[in-house]
Amino acid sequence: MMESEAMTPRQKTLAVLVLVVALVLEIVDMTIVNIALPAIKTGIGADSVHAQWIVAGYSISFALLLMAGGRLGDSLGYRRMMVWGVAGFTLASAACGLAQDGAQLVAARLLQGATGALMAPQSMALLQVLFDPLERVARMALFGVVGGLAAIAGPILGGILIDADVFGLGWRLLFLINVPVGVVTILAALRFLPSSRSHLPGGYDLAGTLWFGAAVGALIWPLIGGEGEGRGHGDQLWLTLAALPLGWLGWRHVTRRTAEGRPALFDPAILAIPTFRLGLAMSVAFAAANAGFLFVFAFALQAERGQSPLMAGLLHMPFGLGAMFGIGFMSRRLLPRMGRTLPLIGALVMAVSCLLVLAAIGLGWPLVSVVPAMVTAGSGMGMTIGSIGPITFSHMDRAHAGAASGLVKTCQQLGSGLGVALIGSAYFGWATAIGLRPSLFCAWLLAAILAWCATLATRLPSTIFHPATNPEPAAP
Repeated sequence: MMESEAMTPRQKTLAVLVLVVALVLEIVDMTIVNIALPAIKTGIGADSVHAQWIVAGYSISFALLLMAGGRLGDSLGYRRMMVWGVAGFTLASAACGLAQDGAQLVAARLLQGATGALMAPQSMALLQVLFDPLERVARMALFGVVGGLAAIAGPILGGILIDADVFGLGWRLLFLINVPVGVVTILAALRFLPSSRSHLPGGYDLAGTLWFGAAVGALIWPLIGGEGEGRGHGDQLWLTLAALPLGWLGWRHVTRRTAEGRPALFDPAILAIPTFRLGLAMSVAFAAANAGFLFVFAFALQAERGQSPLMAGLLHMPFGLGAMFGIGFMSRRLLPRMGRTLPLIGALVMAVSCLLVLAAIGLGWPLVSVVPAMVTAGSGMGMTIGSIGPITFSHMDRAHAGAASGLVKTCQQLGSGLGVALIGSAYFGWATAIGLRPSLFCAWLLAAILAWCATLATRLPSTIFHPATNPEPAAP
């Protein structure tokens, strides 16, 4: 069995490539479906509630189980959980491609997110195990570039596949294409990934998973399913408020188990690290804004401006180019020197750019005016997301790699689910109810979320990548 300490630089490079492929699987399936929603709604008769659940359900089930997936990686081994996760993800993708109605597709997407939750935390955990904090900046920049390209490639690939209609499969090929990719990834993971695991005591915290899962579900369900289930606003409010006591009970549970020396979903001590705590909050805010923007951009181009899925996908390309510049150049070169200033600038640049993009769509400006604004929006996105990851893990003990990665990925996916739910509800319902153009209303909402992300960046320590800026929690 190959251990990370004995790996050569070439072996580490091959391991990173395997993690990159897994990352692409995870991210493409978040964004590729955005471009296919109109075709899916027509093809299988899905309604607006189904449409939101097809997109956000993936993020929700991801968020519910990511902490558990991270903890399982610590206990059972990161490679093992990666292989199990990719295998489940591949089978769930096949189920998505074979779905016959909206309910079946929603169920398959929930399963896809749940199995992806076993896979995703292992990538970040293995990066922590393989590399030191400053070495991670370059590797996380690579992850950011690939992740940004994957997010943009999703709609483009989706538009191409739908337009080509290979074998008459239409939108179904968007999911079925994951099957051969998943098989290759499993074989490569078994060959190239190290068999590392945490030295902390193993075990599984089922009660902690249930408490925090219930809190997440109570928080996000009313935003997506409330109107579709015919609930009153009072019932939705009470369900949302229930997330607070459920989260508190979960926190109390893991605190008690940690104090007793028993396995817990995560060690609460890691939240005492300022960079990690603020990084989690920034992850939620930024993921909400990014996912919400991509959702409304793809849909509004088709619904309001009559663009084809292919053209809507191609108009994502300037965003991808900007993201490559922001992550691959700005964050990689400037983050160690600029620290918290870089994500602050990035969030504000993206906020202004999103306003311009959605204003151009909503007010009927020529679509060519969208291109430069999409480039700057992508650059802002790249500077922000390329900074948040290295900052969040900059002072984390490697013994907590899986649990910490699970928490970060949970916050990212919860933010994505909240963003799609919030922006989707604003676009499909709230804007019409108050007499505003949907895309313009969403533009201001997105700007407010990004402004909050910039505010959080100002609370980070003034120096981040200096040793001993913050103490690591002692491993028991």
